[in-house]
Amino acid sequence: MQSIDRSRNRLWTNWAITTVEADANRSADTHLLVFPLPPAWGVDLYLKDESTHPTGSLKHRLARSLFLYAICNGWIDEGTPVIEASSGSTAVSEAYFARMLGLPFTAVMPESTSRSKIAAIESYGGKAHLVREAGAVCAEAERLAAETGGHFMDQFTYAERATDWRGNNNIAESVFEQMSLERHPVPAWIVVGAGTGGTSATIGRYVRYRKYATNLCVVDPEHSAFFDGWREGDPEASSERGSRIEGIGRPRVEPSFIPDLVDRMVKVDDAESIACLRWASERLGRRLGGSTGTNLVAALSIINEMREAGRLGSIVTLLCDSGRRYGNTYFDDDWVADQGIDLEAAAERLAPLLPD
Repeated sequence: MQSIDRSRNRLWTNWAITTVEADANRSADTHLLVFPLPPAWGVDLYLKDESTHPTGSLKHRLARSLFLYAICNGWIDEGTPVIEASSGSTAVSEAYFARMLGLPFTAVMPESTSRSKIAAIESYGGKAHLVREAGAVCAEAERLAAETGGHFMDQFTYAERATDWRGNNNIAESVFEQMSLERHPVPAWIVVGAGTGGTSATIGRYVRYRKYATNLCVVDPEHSAFFDGWREGDPEASSERGSRIEGIGRPRVEPSFIPDLVDRMVKVDDAESIACLRWASERLGRRLGGSTGTNLVAALSIINEMREAGRLGSIVTLLCDSGRRYGNTYFDDDWVADQGIDLEAAAERLAPLLPD
């Protein structure tokens, strides 16, 4: 008879799960902000402010879920090197949890990733491994994981299954609880971007599970494959380059994107995303990130449709991260000019959607 006993590994597993859950227990839920619109419009707009997480973005939720998922599956143990393919915010959040658990962390990222995000990863003890082509990050992360005996977290595959979509304080449950005392407590629409597809999957499933009459709109920036893949029913759709709007948009349709949960998709020009985030930043008195601008373009478009149809109701979208990380990109006129982006023309296109 042969016997191998690995039960001692459970001691570290138990400690790691408790440590990650304790972080969640220490963190208050994120705020639901009212975006100022004219009361006469009869439509209310809310921003779920994910920038207040300890690592400053929506991806904090995802990173926590991915670590718990990998630990409970036995993929991560004491000392396991953790590798991720990320354009920034997920890597920042995963670096935070890796340091908490004493694990080495490497983020494989496009060279175009903002320096401030790289610095944030390094501040948590992580390393940035840069590649020239955005489409090469997953293959390079797999290679590094194999080379080091580590674990590739693979947010693009596991995001939709790592989160408990039925509740357990996920983002969807939080939104509906916070909306319960508003004049239109059940949103007509929830608007989110597609990065991994995990957030849209969680919200779409939760809405159906709870039988809410809420529609899900997913926005996609330029140079991203999700919109074409959804429109054509083609899971193999691809784009030749990566998105300039960090945190959303991918050159391929990722496995975590569940198209049947999406009621509408909107493709947003990068110029409109940046023009809108600058306008909204002035209106709120704080800088917003690029993906928030993309979300707001679609949300304001839907609000305009509702007004024209005489419909009352509420819209919820996400404030994904702070604009402090993008001082050298979206808020830098020289960077915008170098990208060939015409913000004046974009502002003119958006003007009919914006309050005076």
